[in-house]
Amino acid sequence: MDARRLLLDSFRAAVDAADPLRIVAGHLPEPPDPSLGRTLVVGAGKAAASMARAVELAWPAGAPLDGLVITRYAHGLPTERLRVVEAGHPVPDESGERAAGEILAAATALGPDDLLLALVSGGGSSLLSLPVEAVPMADLKAVTRALLASGAPIQEMNVVRKHLSRIQGGRLAQATRARVRALIVSDVAGDDPSAIASGPCSPDPSTYADAIGVLARWGVTPPASVAAHLARGARGEVAETPKPGDALFARVDGRMIATAHGSLEAGAKVFEAAGVRAVILGDTVTGEARDVAQVMAALVREIRGHGGPFAPPVALVSGGECTVTLRGTGRGGRCSEFLLALTKELGGMAGVSAIAADTDGIDGVESNAGAVMTADTAARAAGLGLDARRSLDDNDGWGFFSALGDLVVTGPTRTNVNDYRAILVA
Repeated sequence: MDARRLLLDSFRAAVDAADPLRIVAGHLPEPPDPSLGRTLVVGAGKAAASMARAVELAWPAGAPLDGLVITRYAHGLPTERLRVVEAGHPVPDESGERAAGEILAAATALGPDDLLLALVSGGGSSLLSLPVEAVPMADLKAVTRALLASGAPIQEMNVVRKHLSRIQGGRLAQATRARVRALIVSDVAGDDPSAIASGPCSPDPSTYADAIGVLARWGVTPPASVAAHLARGARGEVAETPKPGDALFARVDGRMIATAHGSLEAGAKVFEAAGVRAVILGDTVTGEARDVAQVMAALVREIRGHGGPFAPPVALVSGGECTVTLRGTGRGGRCSEFLLALTKELGGMAGVSAIAADTDGIDGVESNAGAVMTADTAARAAGLGLDARRSLDDNDGWGFFSALGDLVVTGPTRTNVNDYRAILVA
């Protein structure tokens, strides 16, 4: 059994299951009667460009179509009828702010006979950044950086961002009179549409008070403009985001077209086809990356030592976005951090290999999707003078696996359904 190849093939299958060029066409509505209305396509996220291209390929040639989507730098694709703008992620920037302003203005101009087709995917919270007038972009950047460094989970980060935005938290749907079809590629545990790209077309159950609580819980001191705006909202001086039950959402048809669990199932089939039992542990496995690795290592030791709860050969497949609390100055994202911690815990246990990679092709801010660990990783590292514990203390998963030649490099996949992890116990 070529463990490395099997792990890489399973990851590729997981990514392919969320490829917009394969899945978008089956969820498109009928175009409006051209004599009555038109179709505006808008969107934001790491999958926005490929979703837009998929719409172009499937849309009737004679039906009017125009619009604008925002994606991460280097994630664009050539399009013919729709415009693609690249912007900052995970920290927002002025390019995204300008494009988000265009999107909001265009959606506001639509009438009741028009169709707003919203393409929503992970990463949209940063890319579709249009802060309220009281909060400068510089201050939105500052609070975003602080939340990222704090280790706050993405759902809680988005509670704050929704309450600093003119377009997220259901406000895009609120701004238009058109009927809305939202196609959503989920990158969050539990597939909550209000958390994906901060839910521009979804009702928002969170409040200004919740946003203040998130900042306090994660020890983030926000810029003065952010603190003042949230305080005004909590006092009822600023309108809340539209809530579940609001009549405006009767015009919105939101469809989850790709999920983390669907990709886990696709990856599991690769193992099954190779004669390896695949156990899906869930798509909501979250927490500090090194803590999750510690729990997974304990399960592996039980399997190797006692043949249970699953007899080998078995693949433990999981998804969910872990967090990393920055302690050192090294390079690496949450996937390489998880795998580095797993290496430290297992110390080269025979017959155990693993992969951890982000389905968007980018682990953190590096150029790799993640990395692969094999049974000889610890020994090869020692031969190079590397120590997994020391690298972990420095948050240097990228440096560790790069030196070993074990990075997984795919380039931008132009989709995103969260992280993919698989541990193969032979």
